[in-house]
Amino acid sequence: MRRGERLFQIIQILRGSKRPVTAAALAAELEVAKRTVYRDIADLIGQRVPIRGEAGLGYVIEPGYDMPPLMLTRDELEALVLGAQWVMGRNEALLANAARDLIAKVVDVIPEHLRPFILEPSLGPKPITAERETAIEPAAIRSAVREGRRLKMRYRTGTGDETERTVWPVIVGYSDTMRTLVAWCELRNDFRHFRTDRVLKAELLDMHRIGPAELRRRWMKWRETHSYKNEGLRPSS
Repeated sequence: MRRGERLFQIIQILRGSKRPVTAAALAAELEVAKRTVYRDIADLIGQRVPIRGEAGLGYVIEPGYDMPPLMLTRDELEALVLGAQWVMGRNEALLANAARDLIAKVVDVIPEHLRPFILEPSLGPKPITAERETAIEPAAIRSAVREGRRLKMRYRTGTGDETERTVWPVIVGYSDTMRTLVAWCELRNDFRHFRTDRVLKAELLDMHRIGPAELRRRWMKWRETHSYKNEGLRPSS
């Protein structure tokens, strides 16, 4: 690990801890000697990073300290590129363009020695096969999730039956070949999963009464009690 990355990691560890972190603990996590940690802490303090503490007692960083933007490690850059590549490979123009713009912005501001990790990536996602077409614009679903709006839709089940549903969107799940809308279904009075390629028609309605954050919290609690919580997103009937 380069020294710059190590200093960054020390800051991250201290920011993520509510208690003082000893030099021994930092050394173990960074796989370096304690004397290296002492030297790094001194360098950070010399650079006006608000670290307090001393040897034997541990170190803390003052609340509210924020690092300069995009102090990214090589692993973080590779994770970013891998995710952006996956998004760019999907049949969703708005998100694909956003992913390309994101990569371009990162390339513009990161140090020169880190640019090969973006321009010459060592990782790549599996090629995505053709996604099933959907009658509703994915951006409209994401907007309903963010804004806490109800969605009225005509939906075809796996058996071919068509039903009218009014739902409260929670999140959109992505697989290689399809999208799944997780939502509270007014018809079933419960959470359900809907494949978006089975949505025949959709209309955005008014705001639902819970709010996006609370609705998501309730869904996550609901997931914990269902046997298929770790089996992916199954479509609703």
